[in-house]
Amino acid sequence: MAKNLMIVFGGMSSEHEVSCVSAATVVKAINTEKYNVYLVGITKDGQWIYTDSVASIESGLWKKGTTRATLTPDTKHELLLSEDGVVKKIIPIDVAFPVMHGLFGEDGTIQGLFELAHLPYVGCGHLSSAVTMDKFFTKVIADHAGVAQAAFVPVYREDLEDMDSVVARIEEEREYPVFIKPSNAGSSVGITKAHDRQELIKGLRIAAEQDTKILVEEAISGREVECAVYGHGKNIFAAAVGEVVAAAEFYDYDAKYNNAESKTVINPELPEGKLEEIKEKAVQIFRACDGFGFSRVDFFLENDTNRVVFNEINTIPGHTAISMYPMLMKAAGHDMSEYVEGLIEMAFERSYGAAKN
Repeated sequence: MAKNLMIVFGGMSSEHEVSCVSAATVVKAINTEKYNVYLVGITKDGQWIYTDSVASIESGLWKKGTTRATLTPDTKHELLLSEDGVVKKIIPIDVAFPVMHGLFGEDGTIQGLFELAHLPYVGCGHLSSAVTMDKFFTKVIADHAGVAQAAFVPVYREDLEDMDSVVARIEEEREYPVFIKPSNAGSSVGITKAHDRQELIKGLRIAAEQDTKILVEEAISGREVECAVYGHGKNIFAAAVGEVVAAAEFYDYDAKYNNAESKTVINPELPEGKLEEIKEKAVQIFRACDGFGFSRVDFFLENDTNRVVFNEINTIPGHTAISMYPMLMKAAGHDMSEYVEGLIEMAFERSYGAAKN
């Protein structure tokens, strides 16, 4: 008998639109003979809306839907579909697949809801999702794991009330250029590069619009490479490595999604031994962060030194037409329908309570 699978997409983050595109792609890869697929979109203002077609996701018409969806938080984990406040249908959900990026989707919040309900779900757990979404805490973990990364200065939004003091502290510890990043954001939203004090101040204010914590990082000059990691427990592997060739000074949101000149190179030529090192460190970071299911781990290959420098880990990688993760998995011999089914099967292997992984 086919199981009931709930796909959750959209959300209240700055990556809402990217999530919708990713969801449409993932849905098409699901084996509908094994799963009855129920689509639940979360609007930017937090309304849960049921839709019954991928076309409505692609067109955006799902947002005008009138069928509200409510997932019960108890262990019956039922999906209630209602019209005008009246429940019209109750659907028992067997497994959930959050195809969400950024805050309130990739940060452990919805994962916590699923765990409260003991509902099997795809991807990293609530703790792993939370610490990897927060760049500050990811750096703490990477440092403990002994993985090289960019040095940084932490800044809090309230610190900006005394901008002169903040700038003085940053300039004392770091040389220009520097990257300014919101601690919790994805798809390079809110990230800027500062070459001088004026750009630094502007960048701090932009980042503060996205989060209360800000990282000011040293600028690593090098090639941007990404690695796909898949599995859990003893069965974790790094699939393949790709290189980002940005059509801008760095791979910001616009360069990533709106500039056709940005390119990705699968299995790029790398100095001897570096491919293996990148894969090993990707798995190391994934394990250190208690990863489960899949993640994309990003690095820099530093110019002149060829040092592999950890950048960040994404626990729900994008699945748009230009997203690296599906291309890397395909290069390693795993098409999307295969690994998506594997991710769903892994969801049922996750345990809860005292025996939780």
